[in-house]
Amino acid sequence: MNINQLNFKHLFYFWRVAKKGSLTHAAEQIHTSQSALSTQIKHLENRLGTPLFDRQGRHLELTATGQQVFAYAENIFGLGEQMLGWLEGRDAGATHVRVGSVSTMSRNFQVNWLRPLFRDPSILLSVDSGSLQTLIERLLRHQLDVVLANEPVASDPTRPVSSRFLGSQVISLVGRADRWAGTTLQVPEDLEDVEMAMPGTRHSVRLQFDALCFSAGVQPRLRAEIDDMTMLRLIARDSGWITVLPEVVVQDELHSGELVHVGQSPQLTEHFYAITVQHGHLAGPLNQLLSRAASGDILGPSSPDVSAPTQPTRTSSCFHND
Repeated sequence: MNINQLNFKHLFYFWRVAKKGSLTHAAEQIHTSQSALSTQIKHLENRLGTPLFDRQGRHLELTATGQQVFAYAENIFGLGEQMLGWLEGRDAGATHVRVGSVSTMSRNFQVNWLRPLFRDPSILLSVDSGSLQTLIERLLRHQLDVVLANEPVASDPTRPVSSRFLGSQVISLVGRADRWAGTTLQVPEDLEDVEMAMPGTRHSVRLQFDALCFSAGVQPRLRAEIDDMTMLRLIARDSGWITVLPEVVVQDELHSGELVHVGQSPQLTEHFYAITVQHGHLAGPLNQLLSRAASGDILGPSSPDVSAPTQPTRTSSCFHND
């Protein structure tokens, strides 16, 4: 078929249903009946020669082809809505960038990576957190543009995603300067019975650390295990314990001298990834962020403006509770 044979009204109806996830809600929004809406979508499927939804009773689920067609429709009608908004003076044609971030991801890392977008007045930014599985499901429903995660996600026909490596960092042991200044600990040899705060067991850093201690026969004393990186940062700042975390989490406290490095191990690293839908359209500024080479500037307190010219370029736990 050629473009003249594509009925954009049918495609629009499909887009509304896929976006709402419900025939009922979509029909209410565009002021038509559910049966008429269903018929129009069936015409589109017949024209395209493939089903776009798996129909299980009243529940609709996008097929793999439906997900790709929705991605194209989102670009077509989403840009149309932006154009109308610009013509009518609403949001000055703002570009909506929707970011998901796993709940164990450092907030400092997120801000460092997204900072170039703050300088663009045309960007409307939204950031949601949650489990990796939930965020990937939202990504595949095109409710998010990118997911920031500590691990890559495998792609398959039912989950067509791409994982782009952004950078990595050696994990640091930090402590309050008034207690630990001038101290250097060998990891893990010097950690026997040392009071420590750690990421929760869902975090890859914790799994690496447990395995390292277990293999060395060392048992630190666990005082706190915290999933949220912001809370772990506060624990590092306000307790006298050694805390194991990515340096980016406590970059400000290290810079001010409130916290100090106590130790490191090259065997403990955290990796950062940006996950997107394969072949999906990305807003220009977001695409520029993803196209930047993985470099240390993402992990520091500032990042360059994306508009600036660029040069070529568990094993068993080793803890016992207190």
